[in-house]
Amino acid sequence: MIRHFEEELNELKQRLLTMSKLVEEMINHSIRAVMEQKQDQKQDVIEREEEVNKSQVEIDECIIAIIARQQPAAADLRFLTSAMKINSDLERMGDQAINIAQHSLDRAELVSTEVKGLISRMSEMVKKMVRDSLESFVTRDIRLAQDVLESDDEVDSAKDEISAKLTDRMKGDPATIHRSLDLILISRNLERIGDHATNIAEDVIYMVAGKDIRHHILEGRR
Repeated sequence: MIRHFEEELNELKQRLLTMSKLVEEMINHSIRAVMEQKQDQKQDVIEREEEVNKSQVEIDECIIAIIARQQPAAADLRFLTSAMKINSDLERMGDQAINIAQHSLDRAELVSTEVKGLISRMSEMVKKMVRDSLESFVTRDIRLAQDVLESDDEVDSAKDEISAKLTDRMKGDPATIHRSLDLILISRNLERIGDHATNIAEDVIYMVAGKDIRHHILEGRR
């Protein structure tokens, strides 16, 4: 019975890792779809949404079935409830990737190399947060989860830098307003993906240490 339970948990981990990789690919393709005006990449992201939604439903059903059969307690129950929340965060990341892909960037070739570089760097930071947050979950690595939390500030700073540069450009050249607003919205979508990765890291810390650090509610208790 115990061995079967462990096998179920390992299968659940693998499902979440597979979903995480799918979401990471959606983020990558969505950025390419907009910045390089690749319609095939945009269509690929849209088609993957159905796969992500299907995975979310199947994983939730799997978790509920495990809880019903095994009636876990303590650490195992924290693991399963955290897995369900992580599943939801991954699905929402996929939604943000869809939002990015649906931006029709006006004359993307006119976007400055500097801004393209900033968007690319931000997307790489966010994808790393997604990878590391899931890796910390699978390996129960609190230190890696804390690294994800610290990366959130870097992503926020990148978004602010992009917004500031594009705001200055809009002031100097009104013809760039539409294009610049799209890029600002893309940076906000990336920031929200980072926020979901942060949620996962917080769930990992709760799962492993039994400490709820959401909104830093424990700071006043220390």
